[in-house]
Amino acid sequence: MSVRAMCYESQLFEFTPQTCILRVYIAFQDYLFEMVLVVEKVIMKKLESMQGNKISHFRVRQSTEKYLHFMRERFNFLFQKMETFLLNLVLSIPSNVLLLEDKVHSQYSYSKEEFEHLQAETENLEKKCKAESLATQRLLAELEEQKHVQAELEKILTWFKGLDKICREHGNIDLKESFGFMTQTTRKLQDTVTEIDMKHKKTKVDGSTLTPICPRNRKRK
Repeated sequence: MSVRAMCYESQLFEFTPQTCILRVYIAFQDYLFEMVLVVEKVIMKKLESMQGNKISHFRVRQSTEKYLHFMRERFNFLFQKMETFLLNLVLSIPSNVLLLEDKVHSQYSYSKEEFEHLQAETENLEKKCKAESLATQRLLAELEEQKHVQAELEKILTWFKGLDKICREHGNIDLKESFGFMTQTTRKLQDTVTEIDMKHKKTKVDGSTLTPICPRNRKRK
């Protein structure tokens, strides 16, 4: 069996030529073994039907093995010639022939340094593409977030419009002044609550410092 690497042929056939030859060899050998066994059975039946036969089954098997050994030698010799013929003339690609997918290499030939330069540029472009893809994803996420913010702002504007309408209906024309008045009122209320709370705490402290007055105990008669 030939051990010559036939990578280009494997690219064309999508299998190695040596594997094909090996399968053909095994198929022929199996067929040879089966035919020898069939011939042996026929001989045994003929011998059993003959009267006064003195040839045993063991001698027939020995003869079959000798015949099989002879046939295998002849078969291997002939198969080597067939293998050479198939590998060199049938399952091989001439050196001057290019496959369709490889013709571009003959049109655009380049050196090892040029190939390494192109490979480096390709890797750089892949990194840039990945970076742009990540940036695009981030921008899309930011746009989605801005949509939610815009929806909330629209809700707030709608609420302000309704509040402005209510203020106009009750005589408060300027919404800004209304909010200023509400802010001042809220601050005054907070100051009043703080003052009341401080007075309440002070009252508790003053009450705790007074001496409690205990009533006199009456003498028992």
